[in-house]
Order: sequence, then structure tokens, then C-alpha cells
Amino acid sequence: MKAPRLEIDLLKLHHNARTLVERLSPRGISVTGITKATLGSPDVAGAMLRAGVRSLGDSRIENIERLRGAGVTAPLILVRSPMLSQVDRVVASATVSFNTELDVITALAAAAEATGRTHRVVLMVELGDLREGILPGDLMGMVRDVQRLPAVVLAGIGTNLACQSGVSPDAANMGELSALAGSIEDRFGLTIDTVSGGNSGNLDWALGDAVVPGRVNDLRLGESILLGCEPLHRRPIEGLHTDAVTLVAEVIESKRKPSQPRGEIGETAFGAAVPTRDRGDRVRTIVAVGHQDVDPSGLLAPAGIEVLGASSDHLILDAGRDRLPSGAEVSFRLNYSALVRAMTSPFVGKVVTVADEGAQASMSRTRGATRVP
Repeated sequence: MKAPRLEIDLLKLHHNARTLVERLSPRGISVTGITKATLGSPDVAGAMLRAGVRSLGDSRIENIERLRGAGVTAPLILVRSPMLSQVDRVVASATVSFNTELDVITALAAAAEATGRTHRVVLMVELGDLREGILPGDLMGMVRDVQRLPAVVLAGIGTNLACQSGVSPDAANMGELSALAGSIEDRFGLTIDTVSGGNSGNLDWALGDAVVPGRVNDLRLGESILLGCEPLHRRPIEGLHTDAVTLVAEVIESKRKPSQPRGEIGETAFGAAVPTRDRGDRVRTIVAVGHQDVDPSGLLAPAGIEVLGASSDHLILDAGRDRLPSGAEVSFRLNYSALVRAMTSPFVGKVVTVADEGAQASMSRTRGATRVP
């Protein structure tokens, strides 16, 4: 089998998604499954939909088009502000798009009107993380302007935290988002259907003992479903699989060598050299994957093996006293950064698996089995 490769266990992803859907549902919060880290994989999308996610979200229109081309009929949301150069494609394939700029929404309206469509928009609000978003003081004016446009419908408001600056979702900023939804309804006499509170970083807040979700009724979950952890502290989420996606790499060298380099030390191919300590001769193993394929700092090696560093095409491991033969394979767990880079590398294969036919049948029966090719 091709190496390096990502192995994606659909049964474990389905379990993670279903568990989160079931934990959030009693709090009135539905789940939008985010597929961007898997390049809009129809297989992953199908596992999420069968688990009960309400809709799918992606940051790239190319991935949304891929899902539509595979026969996905569920609502698809473009969760990055559309590029002006792509508004025709957005209107054609995305059910909803997240927006912050009036000129872009105006272009979406024109594209929708020209094709006899209606496009739904969610206005993103800046609540402290300083990525995308309309300042709260400017939101009412934006709503007024959007209301005047043909062929677009204000579907809701949302925010994004814990990405650019690491701002944690809490009662204060989620309460502010809820209050803004109420203010829009009171001022304009309309109904805000969707209040999208954020991403996997919201789970500590959303599942907390004292949480009052207010108007927040949607979370956009990707990392927690794919990797079974929350991104604020990278802690595993109880009851979820953290190995639903693994990276498998092949050994190309394994030799006993000194643990300390010799000679004058300068910068490495990727920056400053990492200080080392003398541990005597060790078995240094090289697997055929590197910075061009993955974020090496985001890899967790099996017990007894340590990642020492990487160049473009080589990942250096300390295997202790055990020599791994050429051709042997080593499996790594990944963080989100490593997953995204490996998924986009053309040199890393992608293998989708389900444990067995019985498990697949069980997964297909869950929640009515939305079929996705």
C-alpha cells in the first residue's frame, strides 16, 4: 500500500460526530460538520451526515463543488467570506455563505438575481479574536443595507473565536452574540434563524455545567470530529476517538549513530537548530515524509519512538535501541496543523476505511442514513 498515507477511519469519525450531536442537541445546538481539512471528502461528509450533522461547511468553493458533484444534497455553507471573483460559483453551489463586506454581498445578490436564485447569507461579527467580522457597532447598518438587496436573505449571524488570537468562547462573548440577534429582530422585525457561535473551541463553553446557550443554536465542528480533541488546550474529549485519522510513513534508513552532531552549527534547512543532549549512540530512523508533506511538530509518534526533527523529505526518529527495518511502517497521530498539510500534499495518499461490513451497516442505519456517494 502507498506510503506515506493518511488512513481515515469512517466508523470512528461517525462515532465522534454522533457523540457530539447527541451531547449538544439537548442544549438546542445543532452541528455543522466542517470538511475543509479533508478537502471536501464525500466519504467524510457522508459519515458526518449519517451521524446527524445538520449541514456541512467548508472554506473553499472548490470543495463545496466537489461535494455537490458527488451528489450531496444537504445544505452546504461557505464558511470563509467569498472572493468577489467567485460569487457566481458561490451562488451556484453553496446554500449559505458567511459574509462581512457589503460589496461582496451586493455581488452575490446580482449573481443570484441573474440566475433566478435566492442566496442566504450569515453576517459574521467581530467579538475579540480579530480575524473576520463586522464590528458590533456597525452591524445594524449592515443589516439595513442587506435588507435592501434583491435575491439575498439574511439567514443569521455568527462569530469566530479561538483561531487568530486564541480568544476563548465564554458566557460574555456568547451572550453578546445572543443579544445582537435579539436586537436585530427587535429593530427590523425579522427572525434570525441561525446564530452560529463558533467552532470546536466552543465545546468547553457549550458543554459546561453552567452554560446557558442563549440564542446560539449552531456550532461548526471540524477538529473535534476528525481528531477527537478541543483546540483551546488540545485536550482529548472524553468518549471520542483521537486516532480516527493517522499518518503512516515508511522507513528508509535505520542506523545506530551518535546523538550529538559534530562540527560548527548553523541554521538548518528550516530555521535554527534545535539544541540536543548527549545520550550516547542511539538508533536513528528516517521515514520518508517531511516538511513538504506534513507539519512535523504536529506528529505524535508511537510509544518508545521520539520525533527528533525533519527536513523537506526526511523525518528523523529516535527509536531507542530497536532498529526498524527498511520498508517497515510507522503510524503517527496528528494535530490539526499536521492533518491539514498532509491532506493537501499530493505525495500523501488518502485511504478511507470502515472497520467491517457489520459496522458499516450499523453506521448506515444510524439516523436514517443519508446516502452520499
